[in-house]
Amino acid sequence: MKILLIGDIVGRPGREAVKIIVPELRKDRGVELVVGNVENIAGGSGLTPDTVDELLNSQMDVLTSGDHIWKKKDIYKRLDSDQRILRPANYPEECPGRGATVIKSSSNKAVGVVNVLGRVFMNHINGCPFRAAEKEVKKISKDTKIILVDVHAEATSEKIALGRFLDGSVSAIFGTHTHVQTADEKILPRGSAYITDLGMTGPQDSVIGRNIDTIIEHFITCMPARFDIAEKDIELQGAIVDIDEDTGKAISIERVREKVEDYL
Repeated sequence: MKILLIGDIVGRPGREAVKIIVPELRKDRGVELVVGNVENIAGGSGLTPDTVDELLNSQMDVLTSGDHIWKKKDIYKRLDSDQRILRPANYPEECPGRGATVIKSSSNKAVGVVNVLGRVFMNHINGCPFRAAEKEVKKISKDTKIILVDVHAEATSEKIALGRFLDGSVSAIFGTHTHVQTADEKILPRGSAYITDLGMTGPQDSVIGRNIDTIIEHFITCMPARFDIAEKDIELQGAIVDIDEDTGKAISIERVREKVEDYL
């Protein structure tokens, strides 16, 4: 089974990239399921019902998130009612939504997806991502051997450690949050696919999705500024993982970088 994993989707340019490229990748590469991190889809921070619907209508199947999940309150009720949208599993149980789900692929195979939030450098008070992932994986493994884990975290060390911790118990562990694609995709010793960060789906002529001049001025002056979304050089970044449906082990992982202009 081939699954497309998409790195942090940023604003309208990122949503447009998904709309244009994902249907083509599904058709040309035989992709059966699409998972992507969406915590930046609405104006660059948070998500709304309308932006969620836009991506689900663009042939995405599961939407993961991270520390910006609570930025827009109009998504809270949707988190409770829609199992296709995840918030990190290591937030308190009292929070809206869920941190894991089991969804059917286009070939009607059950696939589990888990979302956790890192703690290193994140300035958030949340539970242990290691134990939260372990707990969710144990529950999901009763229903399917194909399990994916989005580790939304800043520190590469924390992501790598989580990858090694989960190796063999899941099909793939992939990092999100930094908006910079890493070149360390691999199959870990016990059969799980791994990449430290999928990258960013959105404007590459930017500072992690934002207008360059404004960010530079902010760093120099330390003054508050409006970080508008950039508009140029739009790419979809992520990875395609091929998984053995019988064992749940990864067969291969391939980085993806697709320019919107190549599809127009």
